[in-house]
Amino acid sequence: MKILLLSDTHSHIDDRILHYASKADEVWHAGDIGSLHVTDQLQKTAPLRAVFGNIDDHEIRKCFPLNNRFTCQGVDVWITHIGGYPPKYNVNTRDEIKVNPPKLFICGHSHILKVMPDKRYGLLHMNPGACGKHGFHKVRTMLNFEIDNGTIHNLNVIELGPK
Repeated sequence: MKILLLSDTHSHIDDRILHYASKADEVWHAGDIGSLHVTDQLQKTAPLRAVFGNIDDHEIRKCFPLNNRFTCQGVDVWITHIGGYPPKYNVNTRDEIKVNPPKLFICGHSHILKVMPDKRYGLLHMNPGACGKHGFHKVRTMLNFEIDNGTIHNLNVIELGPK
């Protein structure tokens, strides 16, 4: 299963994002969508899993949950927008991670691309950075990777250039 992971579009969608989305089996959006136009365009290219972020309005919040936890190819995945990172998890995610850690924990919000293991809980944390043009980040980024039989592999950083 080929996954495109993005976050913090803040209403921005362009042909480069859609190009990578069209090569994915699924697109996962970790919040701060900004406009349903973004998710409408992504859904035309591949199945979409998404969560709302702190800037998203009531219309987006009606369409997407705060947390999205599911199994993909044998991997327990949890996507949320504001989740923190190892070992500094957000107060809203910390207790659940301690009791029932996913294998893959994904969040956005910080606009900082980060992939790191949490050996304490046996999970992999991913934040794809931001692919929109709003925020303090200098380079727009996304991640793509594959999941197969419980294994995450072929992880790549996609740099979309300066915002």
